[in-house]
Amino acid sequence: MTPQNAFLREPATTDTVTSTRGATVTRLARTRRGPMAAGAARARRGARAVGGAFASAGRWVRETVSPAGMLLAGIAVGGAVAGAAFGWFEAWVVAAMATVLLLVCVPFLLGAHEYRVRLELDRDRVVAGSEIRGTLDLVNDGTRPSLPGVVDIPVGRGLVEAHVPMLRGGGHHREELVIAAQRRGIIDVGPMTVSRGDPLRILRRAMSWPEVQRVHVHPVTVALPSSSAGLIRDLEGTPSNRLVDADLSFHAVRDYVVGDSQRHVHWKSTARTGKLMVRQYEESRHARIAVLLDLDLEGYSDEDEFEAAVSAAASLGVKGVTEGRDVLVAVSAALDTADRGAVQSMRSLATITPRTLLDGMSALEGGSASGPDARVVRLEAVTALVAQSFGDLSIAFLVTGSHVPLQRLRRAAVALPLGIAVVAVRCEPGAEPGVRRSDDLTVLTIGELDDLPQLLARGAVQ
Repeated sequence: MTPQNAFLREPATTDTVTSTRGATVTRLARTRRGPMAAGAARARRGARAVGGAFASAGRWVRETVSPAGMLLAGIAVGGAVAGAAFGWFEAWVVAAMATVLLLVCVPFLLGAHEYRVRLELDRDRVVAGSEIRGTLDLVNDGTRPSLPGVVDIPVGRGLVEAHVPMLRGGGHHREELVIAAQRRGIIDVGPMTVSRGDPLRILRRAMSWPEVQRVHVHPVTVALPSSSAGLIRDLEGTPSNRLVDADLSFHAVRDYVVGDSQRHVHWKSTARTGKLMVRQYEESRHARIAVLLDLDLEGYSDEDEFEAAVSAAASLGVKGVTEGRDVLVAVSAALDTADRGAVQSMRSLATITPRTLLDGMSALEGGSASGPDARVVRLEAVTALVAQSFGDLSIAFLVTGSHVPLQRLRRAAVALPLGIAVVAVRCEPGAEPGVRRSDDLTVLTIGELDDLPQLLARGAVQ
């Protein structure tokens, strides 16, 4: 009888069998290969090893040798070939000079990186036009001195360089950095790379830190006054000039008309006048504000005008959020060109706090609403989607540029529900501030951002 956990040698297969007693019997198989199969297996393993070595060497060359170094190596090889083939002494001289220059740069690569790097930024949210200050701390964790190097810090699309001197073992270097945040957007700082090489930047060694810090550059905003058209709200809503038969704010009494509800009969006035009198109320508007920003760059004369519109929309949204209002900030969503504009969509920004709203405004980018490369939907489509998806609006601000004609603004206003105030804010840098009113639309023209609070303070929105 075969004992439990016994090893049986068989020439064919390898498997594991569990008996009814729970003991495991392991069979060890030996596969017999012929000399041809064994040789092919060794050749495949050798080919994989050689391929891996060449790939590693290629990566090392790309990371270590700069384009200038590649040029020198090409000159050295080309000069040697030309000198050997044609007997040109000058070619041998050029090849020797290039080779010597490459060899002189090699000692700058000796030694290992043992740095500990930390970058601290004073803040992760700034307003456009300000600066971000950072502190770069670099410590040589090794026991041997380290040669001078350069810390490359990608900042958005730019690059900040910090030069590191020679550090003894345990040495510390600190450098103050200033990052300019002139334009609205999102800036990724990092990943950092510490490189060391020769003064001519022919050869270099680098060590990277994958950490990336994100900085939101908010648009410039201005403080806005409250407005009776929807920028003020209490528990009962704000009374409007419209009279209705049922609401919370009592206004007056009037004669009874057939169809009026008997629960609104004012019995004291009825007894005094001898005829039925009913209560009349002022309609209370709950101040749900909609701020619709036009992302179609064709409506703006230049990038500065578009940034002015973003700042105006951000100012309106922040004012409502700060005062605890129900604010909707909507923009065009990305347009799928594959369906040729058949699907229209919009995107609403988070308005939980002023910070979350401004973070969303920082990431906005304009696009084209017409042509083969259309990427955003038009303002009229955004207003139609808002009217379908969001009710109980009291006021809607349409923020756009100077190239949008008045007819388009009227079409956008008509798409919104009846009974709400629609205000178009046209940004036109350098223009005189003005107000144009009609039955269904009020157009504010601002030449600079500070014109917006002045127009609202003078009662431009009613």
